[in-house]
Amino acid sequence: MIDPVEAFKKHTSDSIPMPTVIPGNTPIYQKATETGNRALWVVFVIMLLSSLAFYIMAFRVPVQKRLFHILTAFITTFATLSYYAMAVGDGVGQNKILIKHSQKHFPDTYDTIYREVYWARYVDWSVTTPLLLLDLCFLAGLSGASILVAVVADIIMILTGLFAAFQVDEAPKWGWYAMACIAYLVVVYQLAINGRETAKAKDNKTATFFAAIGGFTFLLWTIYPIIWGIADGSRNIDVNAEIIAYAVLDILAKPVFGFWLLFTHDNFASTASIDGFWAHGLGKEGTLRVGDDDEGA
Repeated sequence: MIDPVEAFKKHTSDSIPMPTVIPGNTPIYQKATETGNRALWVVFVIMLLSSLAFYIMAFRVPVQKRLFHILTAFITTFATLSYYAMAVGDGVGQNKILIKHSQKHFPDTYDTIYREVYWARYVDWSVTTPLLLLDLCFLAGLSGASILVAVVADIIMILTGLFAAFQVDEAPKWGWYAMACIAYLVVVYQLAINGRETAKAKDNKTATFFAAIGGFTFLLWTIYPIIWGIADGSRNIDVNAEIIAYAVLDILAKPVFGFWLLFTHDNFASTASIDGFWAHGLGKEGTLRVGDDDEGA
């Protein structure tokens, strides 16, 4: 006689094999290898040499005409510090991402991914991109109000990008990313619309140069969020490829931009000259007097 309980057990065991080991939960580490680290050191050297060159170029002109030289030298100086920090491992953290895989007949499984996030890069961008914007704004002759809006929007763009990079949940991450893109559009509007109009009001040579170097800059800046989307965002490329992509963009957006700006602008007949506090410091009228009240208390 056949036992119905035993028959049921045999039927279910034949139709649905039960695994003895549940897959998943093996950590996946996405980090840079020697290739990525070498790229960081190469860019560090390029930024360092570019900074030295910019400071030498600054000392070869009167202090009244050093505005663009100083701003540009500061850009590569901060980039030098950033790349040194990333190369020695001081400017990098890890983002823990948990990916759930739902199963129909078995318990859900999870993949745990630890991906390196180079937060020093965002510190760099939060300082260097406003300085770069100042170069472009002063070249175009933008108003103080437009400069302030562009710089604040730029800082918001970088900070929201940093928040997105460390966000583990997909919806908030892309929410931060969307905010960064909106802030970027504000920057583009201030420079591409307002900046172009003010540059045209100066002279044709300045307007043509601003259009060229501004277009070059915003082309590069548009590629940055694309790289972010396929790197930190969706993790479709590894950390080495991310480092190399950003390295190429940073070299073009900082040293190449700087040499182009300084060599071209120095040849302009109407090179900006700033006196007053910039060149001579506080005069007698602007000094702070302590304990020198001629009128009495």
